[in-house]
Amino acid sequence: MNSATHLARTLVLQMISEGIRDFVLSPGSRNAPLSIALYSAEAKGLISLHVHIDERSAAFFALGISKASARPVALVCTSGTAVANYHPAILEAWHSQVPLLALTADRPARLRQTGANQTTLQAGIFIDAVSFSADVEDADFDFSSALDFLREGPVHLNLQFDEPLLPDDESDWLVDARPALPKRREDYVVESLSLEPSRGVIVVGHDRAGFTVDEVTAFAKKVGWPLIAEDPLSFAQAVSHASLFLGADKVRNDLKPECVIVIGRTTLSRSVNTFVKSSPSEIVIDPRIENIDTKRVADQIFLRMPLLDEMEVDHEWHSLWNLYSEKTESLIPEIESWSEAAICRAIASSLPQDSTLYLSSSRPIRDIEAFASPRSGIETFANRGLAGIDGNISCALGIASQRQSTTALIGDLSFLHDHNGLLLTEDVALRIIVLNNDGGGIFSTLPQSGVDGFEKIFGTPHGFDLAAISKALRIKTSTITEQSELARELATTVSGVSVLVIELPSRQTNAEILLALNGEIASF
Repeated sequence: MNSATHLARTLVLQMISEGIRDFVLSPGSRNAPLSIALYSAEAKGLISLHVHIDERSAAFFALGISKASARPVALVCTSGTAVANYHPAILEAWHSQVPLLALTADRPARLRQTGANQTTLQAGIFIDAVSFSADVEDADFDFSSALDFLREGPVHLNLQFDEPLLPDDESDWLVDARPALPKRREDYVVESLSLEPSRGVIVVGHDRAGFTVDEVTAFAKKVGWPLIAEDPLSFAQAVSHASLFLGADKVRNDLKPECVIVIGRTTLSRSVNTFVKSSPSEIVIDPRIENIDTKRVADQIFLRMPLLDEMEVDHEWHSLWNLYSEKTESLIPEIESWSEAAICRAIASSLPQDSTLYLSSSRPIRDIEAFASPRSGIETFANRGLAGIDGNISCALGIASQRQSTTALIGDLSFLHDHNGLLLTEDVALRIIVLNNDGGGIFSTLPQSGVDGFEKIFGTPHGFDLAAISKALRIKTSTITEQSELARELATTVSGVSVLVIELPSRQTNAEILLALNGEIASF
């Protein structure tokens, strides 16, 4: 057996035995040994092999699979620029502690820096965005030890495949392959947290630091404090519209806490972050502080959900929060019905129980946080590790490949940034709702709004017909311009991949609606 075939088969057998089930492959020549070995493993029903021609989209698709399955997912590509296209998704995976395994094919080390075709310095290309990296020469490498690092985040194995790249034997090398369950980390100590009854608040970041909704809910119930959730669709008990009313100085002063417990990272609202920093005492619960956010500070830091005794509820404190929540709720019906805020609110309330929602960064995720009424029964996902607008369609498709019915809510620039993801031929049920306001709407709500050259350097109007782009990719597409059309579309069952393009008023109009609402809240 030649060395390339031996290396590929040894690695595939090891990954199967470690419980890796899903592999996302981008075609190429140098990765042929792995591609052929993986095809054989799929033919025997040992793995699922997903093929995507665009490496950047492939990596985000793998990210989505891993998020939804809570299992490691492997990426396979050829050498050269293909490897660099993995970097955005690897960075997102690192900051979210998602176990992606990047398997990048390479020429033998002797050909590096010699002018050999499609050969660059790939080993270590992801620098500090992986928990482990190795330049693998042959099948004697200790793959088991390397794969153990997937419990801490992405792993990169750069594989040197020497020619010949095609197998030279017909042995049944998979005869003894036995899938196993992925390893789970259990070598940690649970600490106790002591809290005095006080006027405190729990703030839950969108990714919950990797904890389940049930874990966070059980902890919050024992603490008994008001809960602010960046993801209000997972916590029915969350305080409604906190990111809106905490933007008012008077309200923030009335609700100034004695202590705040932050679970995960707060990545969305400046008003909530300002509120957190106003507290004289801050407690953070987030395992990423162990090896990613090592410089994060707080009065107390826990890497695991701490043990806690139940506390008495301060009903007066809860009533004060509910008062401001209800006053804000009373203003929302006054918002123009065909606006981004009202549309996001309608989408959030119309999603059926036990469905899945993917939210892109920028305005959509913020509007859900601010305007959606808290509820349960919705499983939500978002890329909040680095909050990029790249790879959103591909990530949503990866999630949908693991679920029965998924909706993705994204902006127009996110759609344009990753419409290549729609080239995927996977049989999934995903409805992509695109909020089209012809540019970067979030910038109209930020301090740079109105600066000289705003439209050119921030607003970036594109003028593209998004429905035409989607149809050109043979995707079922509808254009929505009024509330009744949207309600009718949302009432239909999600089937296959489809795109709803919602044509919205101008970005400036939306910013003015938000500004007017904030003015009313400030007068409470």
